[in-house]
Formats: sequence, structure tokens, C-alpha cells
Amino acid sequence: MSALLPLGIYRITFSGPSVARRFPESAWRGAFGHALRRVACVTREKHCPNCLLYRSCGYAYVFETPPPLNAAKMRRYTHVPHPFTLRVEEHQDASNCTLFLNLFGRGNAHLALVVYALTQAAAGSRGISGRRYALQSVEQQLAPGQGHWQTIYSPDGKLEPLPPVATPAPAVPAGVRIEIRTPLRVKRNGRHVGPDKFQFADLFGNLLRRISMLTCFHADTPLETNFRELNDCALNVTAEIDLEWHDQPRYSTRQAAEMQMGGVTGTMTIRDHDLSPFWPYLWLGQWTHAGSAATMGLGWYELASLQDQQKPR
Repeated sequence: MSALLPLGIYRITFSGPSVARRFPESAWRGAFGHALRRVACVTREKHCPNCLLYRSCGYAYVFETPPPLNAAKMRRYTHVPHPFTLRVEEHQDASNCTLFLNLFGRGNAHLALVVYALTQAAAGSRGISGRRYALQSVEQQLAPGQGHWQTIYSPDGKLEPLPPVATPAPAVPAGVRIEIRTPLRVKRNGRHVGPDKFQFADLFGNLLRRISMLTCFHADTPLETNFRELNDCALNVTAEIDLEWHDQPRYSTRQAAEMQMGGVTGTMTIRDHDLSPFWPYLWLGQWTHAGSAATMGLGWYELASLQDQQKPR
């Protein structure tokens, strides 16, 4: 299944002052969006949907992502899932800042534009939350989960990316611990699910839908599976839940106010269940993330096999 969604996994290192401690992903994403529009837009149309180039523009595809005119899914929506996630790693060494950028399917064709826009955002007059950064390197992971990285760009060289990889998931473990690292925001019956009511099906149902949408709009082969059967099976999976609610503050420039992007963090441990129907999606979800605000780094989780207590990635 994972072969349906090629992944480009990139590690982008900047030098500069310490990162903003209050949800740096939001600051980076906002600055990135402004810079991307500035460097990609050629018509200077005030409203993108009115632009003649709307459906062929790199900015619109990456950051606004309208559905194709002939879309079979979500055709009534103005936007569909974006082809990227962006996560910031805070260093003990305040002189470095690392971005983990994941691009999905055809989104990898825009890597050069994305890197250039991030560089311009970081070094611009406003920088990131008032801090300026200089690009040091771009690395690409050779295969998802294997931990081997190759430098594909430095400021004095050329960008030489590797083809995006669609690596099958490893063998299914007998049990797994899902370690939710950043707030996971999913809804059930229109309301966000808190830690006291959270079930495996809440995560899996959202993740399955997200992966389906990503393959539909950003890959050559949309996901075809029995969605209802998988979701029904997920309802029968019991997990040991150790979650808490974590509020993630974010300042919205558009609303001129601070917002709380809360969600659940912690662990879900699954034992004595056949994980094979869910495993390919759970494995891929480590890079697609799940829930809302995934492009800002929310809904990121990692998997740890209970067989050897080592993370499959």
C-alpha cells in the first residue's frame, strides 16, 4: 500500500539564534507561505482563485492546493490536503535549527521552490518570529525509517535530490506502541476527542482518510480498499491508553489573536491483535501525520515494536 505514495523526507538545517519556543512550526509555516507566494507568483493577482495561472502555480499547488476541476473526491471543497508536513526540531545548541520536511508524491517536483522559499523566509527582513537564519544544508533520507541521510544541497553547490521513495512497510509486529509526539487533533461527531474517550479507531479512521486523500490528489494511483470494513475492524481494537491533553498556543496574524491548537499526546499500546490490516497505514502515517494542522507538525507520532522495544523506523 505504501508504494502508492512516494515520500521525499528532507532534513533542512539553518544556523541562527534559538528557535521560538511557542509553536515554532506555526511561525515557520506562516513565513514560508508568504515567501513562497512572493517568489512563485508572476501575475501579482490579489486573490489566487481569480488568477489565470491558479491551477498551474507552484504556490497554489503547495500551499493552497485546490482540487482538480475533474476531481472525483472533495470537488465541492476549495482546498484539499497539502502535499507536505513541516516539523521543527529544537536543538540544545542554540546556533542551529532543523526543519523536517516531508513531501508527498508530485509535491517532490516542487522541492527546489520550497527550499528557496524557506531560505528567503529565514533570511528576510522579518525572519522567523523576528529571528534570521542562514541555510546550511539540505539532506534527504535514503529510505523511510532507515535513518540514513545524504546531503543533496549546500549553499555552494547544486540541489541534487534523489527520487522520492515508496518503501513497503516492514514486517508486522505482534504488538506496537504508538508514541504521539505532537498534539493529535481528531474529531468524533463534530467534537475533538479528549484523552479520556480516545480510541484506536479515532486515530486510524482519520489516518485512513488522510492517506486516501493524499494518494488521490498527489500520487498517480489513488488508494483503493474497503474503507468501511477497515474502519469497522478498527472499532474492535483495544489499546492501553496513556494520553493527556496538550494545548499548543499559536498566534494568528489574520485574527490578531492567540489560539490554542490543543490535542492528545502520549502513548497507545496495542497487544494481542492482528495488526496486519492496519500496519501499512500506521507505518506511513509517521510521515503524513494525522489530524488537523498536520502541515504545522501536529499529529506526529512514532511507532515502537513491542517485540524488540526498538522503533521500526
